[in-house]
Amino acid sequence: MPHTADVRIEAWAPSREGCVAEAVAALVDTFVDTASATPTGSSDFRVPPGDDGDLLVGVLDEVIFRMETEGVLPLGTEVRPAGDGGLVVRWRTTGTEAVELVGAVPKAVSLHELRFGAASGDWECAVTLDV
Repeated sequence: MPHTADVRIEAWAPSREGCVAEAVAALVDTFVDTASATPTGSSDFRVPPGDDGDLLVGVLDEVIFRMETEGVLPLGTEVRPAGDGGLVVRWRTTGTEAVELVGAVPKAVSLHELRFGAASGDWECAVTLDV
């Protein structure tokens, strides 16, 4: 990114939910090496109904929030649609002490140039992270 305090991630998958899961992995991979980490916990949460971009941002914001407040990071993500139009997310997690820091830690998800939608049968997203 032209601005040194930004990181841009992109993800794609055959489904909307799969693309959200891939975006979570991309976010985590921007600042930690999880290769030697193993899951030590799990957690579930719901994202309220919204448009696709709001759902994506809601999940990515939750990664940053839980890292800052609980000291945990997702190593694996499963996303499924909720009956009300939101998302149900399940993470396999580890503590931040179990991973090696390799980049700038994201502080927020920017809405600037947020892109998320279906293209040619697959789902794609692009998000800027403030670091």
